[in-house]
Amino acid sequence: MKEPCDMVGRLKSHLEAPISIQSLVVVRIAFGLILAWDCWRYIDNTRIYRYYVEPEMLFPFLPFVHPLPEPWIHFVWGGVGVFGFMVALGLFYRVSIIALTLTFAYFFLLDRAQYLNHNYMVILYGTLLCFMPAGRAYSLDAILFPRIRSLVIPRWPVSAIKLQTEIILIYAGWVKIADDWLRGEPLRIWLQGNEDRIFYGFLFQYDAAFVIAAWGTVLLHLLGAPLLLWRRTRLTVFIIYAFFHWSNAQLFNIGIFPWITLALTTIFFEPDWPQRLWRRVSGTLRPLPEARPLPKVQFRLSPVLAGGLALWFAVQIYLPERQLRFDNNVAWTGDGHRFSWRMRIYTREREGIFRVVSADGTETWEFSPYDHMARRQARNVLARPDIAWMYAQKLEAIWAANGYEDVGVYADVRVSLNGRPMQTFIDPDVDLTEAPWDRFGPTRWILPLETRVSVSWLPDSYPPDFLRR
Repeated sequence: MKEPCDMVGRLKSHLEAPISIQSLVVVRIAFGLILAWDCWRYIDNTRIYRYYVEPEMLFPFLPFVHPLPEPWIHFVWGGVGVFGFMVALGLFYRVSIIALTLTFAYFFLLDRAQYLNHNYMVILYGTLLCFMPAGRAYSLDAILFPRIRSLVIPRWPVSAIKLQTEIILIYAGWVKIADDWLRGEPLRIWLQGNEDRIFYGFLFQYDAAFVIAAWGTVLLHLLGAPLLLWRRTRLTVFIIYAFFHWSNAQLFNIGIFPWITLALTTIFFEPDWPQRLWRRVSGTLRPLPEARPLPKVQFRLSPVLAGGLALWFAVQIYLPERQLRFDNNVAWTGDGHRFSWRMRIYTREREGIFRVVSADGTETWEFSPYDHMARRQARNVLARPDIAWMYAQKLEAIWAANGYEDVGVYADVRVSLNGRPMQTFIDPDVDLTEAPWDRFGPTRWILPLETRVSVSWLPDSYPPDFLRR
């Protein structure tokens, strides 16, 4: 049995070993170009105005983060496109990747009602890239500042991106081991009737296809992600993932997620895979030349950086895993949804109003969130406990500013999860201005889910109890 110190030393030597920079450069270029494209998508669809300017209220992750007034907020968002191109070109790389990540994070933090997993993912990889030497070759920086030019880097940046990707993919499969998903919902709801959207759409007329697809997705992530680490299976799994992401892009409106995930997955190939691919393509009609050996360079992984990476990945593992400590159905309550890679596993219909009741109970005002905020915001107010709670606090503050102290705010909200009948979601007798909010635990004023999803051709015993949560 190896001594712990020996194992740490071997790991340190592995992370310090020199490798080609090429695979990291591919990630840098793809990351920058995809975010520049995403910037244009938002501009073309006037999303900055609709998401952050037009709504009367936002629900920021941090209380001191506020939207800039027009036109400055649009100029700042344009920086995402500018900095994305600069990252791709490797122009003032360190400054541009930091500026890109901070600018994107600013918009992410403005409103939790606009939370998307792939936006969170962009911030994670952007933060990692801030500490990586991705601009030292195949970049304008390497031309402008020859002293920084290097075709080799230590292994740790590539290993860090691999580990981050493994965490995301494995958790994305793990959270799908749940009752509804394994019974084919909500895939059936989403795909039946959309047979013409993809060449294998004829399969959508068979209920069994959705159960098979559900299991296939789970196995792809739980088995396919680790198999990306094995050279013999890497290309096959990558091709399957490419088909999976392409299919998602055809079937769902999920923005940049398929493409940025696929680009990041290329990091699992050998560090010099672009050179190997070029040699293979260019040498189809002539003998392949010998590959140039890497220069001999020694790198050192500082204790501060090593400790920072260890803490980073400990947090990345903890945040999705915290769902296990909730004793309720997180798919229903939404507790622990964010930062947990719960992607495309449920669909909700919702309806309802909020009631503001005067302190003496003699006056009542009713409001629908749809009356004064964007549709996505309103839908989240009705189905996300933390946003509903924040909305109640905002209503209380508005009434207090108009001379009505100590009002109560109640919610009459009904939600349907994955095709179930509508049922009451928030306890209508709970005053949300007085209700406790636990950032790290389950929400007690969300009523329990009453029924299982109905799938007539499957026995009630499927899936087994141990796979239902």
